[in-house]
Amino acid sequence: MIDPLLDLHGWLASVKDDPLAFTLGAYPWGKPGTVLENFDGPMPWSRDLMIRIRDGLLDMNTAIQEAVASGHGIAKSTTVAHIILWAFCTFPDTRGVVTANTETQLKTKTWAELGKWFNLSFFCRDYYTLTATSLFSKDPTRAQTWRIDQAPWNRSNPAAWQGLHNQGKRCLIIFDEASEIPDVIWETAGGALTDIDTQIIWLVFGNPTVNIGRFRDCFDGGRFSQIWHHQQIDSRAVPITNKAYIEREIQAYGGLDNDIVRVRFLGQFPLKGLLEFFSAFEIDEAMSRDIPYTDRSTPLALGVDVARFGRNNSVLFPRKGRDAKTIDRRVYNGISTTELTNRILDFHSTYRPDGIFIDGGGVGGGVVDQCRNRRLFVIEVQFGGKDDITGISTDTSGERYANKRAAMYGAIRSWLKGAALPNDPALKEAMLAIRYGFNSKDEIQLVSKEDILEDAPNADLDSLDALACTFGGPLALNVGAGGDYPQEDLVVTEWNPLEILAKEMESA
Repeated sequence: MIDPLLDLHGWLASVKDDPLAFTLGAYPWGKPGTVLENFDGPMPWSRDLMIRIRDGLLDMNTAIQEAVASGHGIAKSTTVAHIILWAFCTFPDTRGVVTANTETQLKTKTWAELGKWFNLSFFCRDYYTLTATSLFSKDPTRAQTWRIDQAPWNRSNPAAWQGLHNQGKRCLIIFDEASEIPDVIWETAGGALTDIDTQIIWLVFGNPTVNIGRFRDCFDGGRFSQIWHHQQIDSRAVPITNKAYIEREIQAYGGLDNDIVRVRFLGQFPLKGLLEFFSAFEIDEAMSRDIPYTDRSTPLALGVDVARFGRNNSVLFPRKGRDAKTIDRRVYNGISTTELTNRILDFHSTYRPDGIFIDGGGVGGGVVDQCRNRRLFVIEVQFGGKDDITGISTDTSGERYANKRAAMYGAIRSWLKGAALPNDPALKEAMLAIRYGFNSKDEIQLVSKEDILEDAPNADLDSLDALACTFGGPLALNVGAGGDYPQEDLVVTEWNPLEILAKEMESA
């Protein structure tokens, strides 16, 4: 970090074309008592990128175009923040745009990380303003000409991206999670490259989730691989990643040839491609559909996802045939397994579900035991267990799944056609965040819950898992099936103590 008593403007001018020198000097690396006391600077791959940008600035008429495909946990968002602040702070009247695959990603991860490093810089707050959507100069005469903005994309209105030019100055374009940004946005953004005598820096980052599109074309074998400098970063090669965790995940997925491993950890494009598991159209249809007709004899299933404390919720999700909308799901945070058991008992006393399917992983096993001690009919669901439901009371016959979790999600996917779901944006986001690939046996395998939350931290995966549990096994039709109406007695007996007493009195 530089001495703040030195000439700030002179130092900024000296690092105008050197993002690494700026990054090493702008933040309190290694300073005791700060969040950076155990760090001496950016990651090695980030340093290399900054050096290439420095060298590329020697030619004002050749745009710098860098594409980085990577696994998780490599400090990608941190590097994006460093480069944004360098580009903005060291060149007056810099203009730029930053976008991502979704507006949520842009706001909660990319821009949030920018805010962290903006506050860590010893001078940024004195001269610049960072809002929820923009970074700009505090000089009111330059607030419109010296700025970098969030730019959520719209496939149906790509023209909103036109006009990013900054002749004779510096222009910065950054795509985060670029695999899922449509080609038309890339093509529109490319119009900025036509300016001459201008520093143009276009950087694209992301997990290599698909084998088609402009991001894939930036790498070997792609149409634009000669235009873009590209690199692929293995999470295992980055100092800050948890190597033991990554190795466990690789083993769980069956080795290095698994597509999910390639994308999430190796930074390699998949052999077959990771795909969205659910259709956005079918989700919207289910969430806007009127309550479908459900025969009274259709069994009522209750799915339970268990979370004891922390950010996760415990969820009770009822489903009666195609109807998962009429009876509201129940969501609890921070309650004990004993209290959750009591909530399940309360639901049972009201609706008499025909089967209670509880996620038995982790603390869920304790809820299973307590419910059974209360004489409830409970089916324990092990998400990592063998698929034992495909084709049984579901429309998934002939499909092959790697485990029960994938099979239950497959049952949801087939059930959606004609079904009704609550209109819940968080649940929709969770469904759209689900990705899948294929294992070495050509079976469908879902991306892990932890990796999904990396991409969509606000997704309601607890509710989605609870809904999945309702497909944990078949339930028989019966005339007294559970529901919000008076229930028939579940046990019928011919024994009548009053009748016996009357007969004894007659014989006396």
